[in-house]
Amino acid sequence: MRKIILFGLMAAAAMPGIAAAQSHGELRHDRRELRQEQRELRDAQRHGDRRDIREQRRDVREARQEYREDWRDYRRTHRDVYRGGNWRAPFRYSSWSVGAQLRPSYYSSRYYISDPSRYRLSRPGANLRWVRHYNDVLLVNVRTGRVVQVNRGFFW
Repeated sequence: MRKIILFGLMAAAAMPGIAAAQSHGELRHDRRELRQEQRELRDAQRHGDRRDIREQRRDVREARQEYREDWRDYRRTHRDVYRGGNWRAPFRYSSWSVGAQLRPSYYSSRYYISDPSRYRLSRPGANLRWVRHYNDVLLVNVRTGRVVQVNRGFFW
C-alpha cells in the first residue's frame, strides 16, 4: 500500500513539468480552437439571442486565455532549452535604439538567429539579419550596420 501511495505522490510531483512541456502542435490546436470559437461568436451575433452571444463571448475569452497561457509556457520551456548557448558577447551590454550604427563585431555571424520563425520573428528582408545582443534581439542591416528594429528583453 505504501508503495502505491509513494508512486502516486511521485507522479503528482512530476505532472506540472509534464504539463508545462508545450509543443508546436498544441499551440496550433489552441489557435484552431480560438478561430472556431470566434466563428461561433460571429454566427451567434448574426442568428442568436443575447444569451447565446454572451456564452460565445465567454468561450472566446476562455480560448484566448488558454492560448496565451500555453504560448507563455512554450516560450518559458523553450527559452530554457536554447539558453545553454553562449550568447554573451566579448563586449559589454549596450541598449541600442533604431537608427544606431553598430560595429561589425556586434553583428557577426556568431550572433545571427539562424531560424527566426522558431522565435516567431518576422522573416528578415535582403541584407537584414536578426542578431542576438544579450537578451535583446536586433534587426540589423548587415551592409551598413544600422539597427532597423529592436526587441528589448526578448529572451527573458
